[in-house]
Amino acid sequence: MRYGMAWSVVLVVGTATASAAQGRRFELNDLGREVTLAGPRLSPDGKTVAVVVTRVNYADNRFERSLALVDVATGAVRELTPGRRNVGQADWSPSGDRIAFIDREADRPPQLFVLPLGGGEARRVTDAKRGIGAFAWRPDGRAFAYLTEDDPVERQGEERHNKSFEVGDNMYLDQAASLSSHLWTVPADGGAATRVTSGERSVMSVNWTPDGGSVVLSVKPRPHSGENINATLIVRELASGAERVLSDRRGFGSGGTVSPDGRSVASVASRGAEIGFHPGTILVTPLAGGPSVDVTAGVDRNVGNPRWLPGGRSLLVSGPDLTRLRAWVQPLGGAARRLDWGAVDPSDLHVNEAGAITFIGREPNRPAEVFVAASVDGAPRRLTDFNAEVAGLRTGRIETITWQGPDGFTQNGVITYPPDHQPGRKYPLVLSIHGGPMGTSSEGWSAPNQLMAAQGWIVFSPNYRGSDNMGDKFQSAVINDAGAGPGKDVMSGVEALKARGLVDETRMAVSGWSYGGYMTAWLTAHYQGWKAAVAGAAVTDWFDWYNLADMNVWAGLGLGGSPWKNDNAMNYWRQSPMAYAHQIRTPTLILSTTGDPRVTVTQSYKLYHALKDNGTPVQFIAYPVGGHFPPDPVHQRDVRRRWVEWIARQFGPST
Repeated sequence: MRYGMAWSVVLVVGTATASAAQGRRFELNDLGREVTLAGPRLSPDGKTVAVVVTRVNYADNRFERSLALVDVATGAVRELTPGRRNVGQADWSPSGDRIAFIDREADRPPQLFVLPLGGGEARRVTDAKRGIGAFAWRPDGRAFAYLTEDDPVERQGEERHNKSFEVGDNMYLDQAASLSSHLWTVPADGGAATRVTSGERSVMSVNWTPDGGSVVLSVKPRPHSGENINATLIVRELASGAERVLSDRRGFGSGGTVSPDGRSVASVASRGAEIGFHPGTILVTPLAGGPSVDVTAGVDRNVGNPRWLPGGRSLLVSGPDLTRLRAWVQPLGGAARRLDWGAVDPSDLHVNEAGAITFIGREPNRPAEVFVAASVDGAPRRLTDFNAEVAGLRTGRIETITWQGPDGFTQNGVITYPPDHQPGRKYPLVLSIHGGPMGTSSEGWSAPNQLMAAQGWIVFSPNYRGSDNMGDKFQSAVINDAGAGPGKDVMSGVEALKARGLVDETRMAVSGWSYGGYMTAWLTAHYQGWKAAVAGAAVTDWFDWYNLADMNVWAGLGLGGSPWKNDNAMNYWRQSPMAYAHQIRTPTLILSTTGDPRVTVTQSYKLYHALKDNGTPVQFIAYPVGGHFPPDPVHQRDVRRRWVEWIARQFGPST
């Protein structure tokens, strides 16, 4: 359904060169100029960072991923895998003379390759029929542990036509039985691989002990996606095959990292029984057995990504803190120390054996770059300039706003101003609501928000209850209050903006993806005054999530358990936007992929029919691809284009 014509907005498909781009606003095609970085690994000698670099290729509609080396002293970048377009996880050998990486060649599944840095071509060392999902060097550098799925059962004779399979806690899109993933080892120079684990259980992560004699595995009892919440940590001795449970604290498969002295294992667990609805914390467990110690109990934040520091007496951990991402040094005994790294949001931290650190950092007006620090006490230094072109554009100023919200919470959010913002002037307001709900809107770079700010709008990203940036009380407050409480939080933030004289109240829009889409549907059903709405992959019906999605039964942890027990069905319905969709009068754009495993497209169809049947202007755009968000650059760009154009159309011409 189409409603009127699109007003002119700043969505020019730009062709400006880097030099000519200085001073102009962020445009639609600048999404394709942004370079993304992942998996930085500092060499054992601390002289080089290996990082996976991803660039957009619109012509062939793909992301091209290669491996680059960055010199720590000079920042010089060397392309290590020219011609390869699908490089994934990479890591240095313990001696630093080789790099191993995952790559997908032609139509083959992803395999493990080893590249000698002294010269020569990369050599494939695995031949897993189903491809590999993760790997780890043995500490002596002579072998790998890796994970791969089992082959499906092949039926013979007439039964080869029988495609039936038993359903468990898997998503409704599955067309075959879920396959268990298991541990194998293979020599680093290639050769015959050896199977280590088997059975119905499924291995989710692997880490070696320093002596190379054992591995620490995160294992879920069955391969179905909904079983992730039941993962436990075990230790397996490779020579004898003996296993023991290290920790039966359930979680989302967060694997155990072994200390340098081989005495302890650090792993991530939930602070409460409702996994995910409470912040993560770091447990340290003796490898020889014994009770776990919650070492980050005093850090009331959603911490994770534990990295052992030299000596094995402290850890580097990270997580959201208000509207910033932070890192802490956590000793095994005593209080944590938060590091002051300035205006950089760190993620994907890595520590080498000497204690030097590398990470991916985002600044408010600059996309991701590689940073390094000589130690936890050293100031981080930006090492790369991959995103100089985007950083040179005229973008909007970022500001944190705090206000007194409902139920005694002091709340926060992030404002992105238009590039030419004039104090004292009122601007159209667009809410850009994060998903999760266990997520955080931070001051770090956001291309979608800058694209909307470039239209002359104030973009507001509130952190509502359930967000993982303010501790356990705030994050767990979303339990059995999925829409009402977060809705009050968001609206109190909107009132705070109005009180500051920032908002043109005749032109306000609300938008978001996933749980942000859920909040969009909830807010338009319960609060009036919206001019436009964009509901992307919106959770509209908790029944569909519980029964159909990949994480399925996880939703019950936040909604009082199963909807099919103890008359809990009405509780699910009361907290589903579909129960109130007949009240929505805001023109709404619905976006979804048809193969979304996380928020099934069925939920978008329900919202579409509810709005259409009640005479509310609505347009539903579906993308015939898999993934919770379109996985290809052309469709990603189309999402952003339609998002901005829909809001601009409903706002009407600027005054």
